[in-house]
Amino acid sequence: MTLRLILIRHAKSSWGDPFADDYARALNARGQASASAIGGWMAKHGYLPDLVLCSDAQRTRQTADLILAALDPSPALRLSPRLYHAARDTILDRIKQEQAPTIAVIGHNPSIGILAGELVRDAPNHPRFGDYPTCATTVIDFDAADWPGVGRHQGKCVDFVVPRDLIGMTGHAG
Repeated sequence: MTLRLILIRHAKSSWGDPFADDYARALNARGQASASAIGGWMAKHGYLPDLVLCSDAQRTRQTADLILAALDPSPALRLSPRLYHAARDTILDRIKQEQAPTIAVIGHNPSIGILAGELVRDAPNHPRFGDYPTCATTVIDFDAADWPGVGRHQGKCVDFVVPRDLIGMTGHAG
């Protein structure tokens, strides 16, 4: 049996008000388009999580809403304050508490990108994997026998995408 983990960085948020509370920052128009595009990409490729673990910050919740709108059936969503700017070990510990065969996590950098890099045996051949831009998404498979003791470099990178791969430089689907 294979267990699948999908790691998603939240979409692009607005910096229109430099004094706004970080936790309350909302997605900008580009971020909304990116999250919708990632949801469509996930649906098209059959990357359908059973459960989505999501930071409870505004921008991660909005990212989740837009992604989940494209998925059928819609997975269960669990918001977690522990995932707001969580360390990578905290994210992995939270994932290991779940029993679902396919789990998506929507979180923040640098931890979500670092975790993706540490879990895969071989990094994807993509120039943006190392910096994990907004709404970057990695799909990683694990042998169920390795779970929950999974550690560094035990996952197989099935796929990796960033919004610009899907919607280009303009921010609109092409």
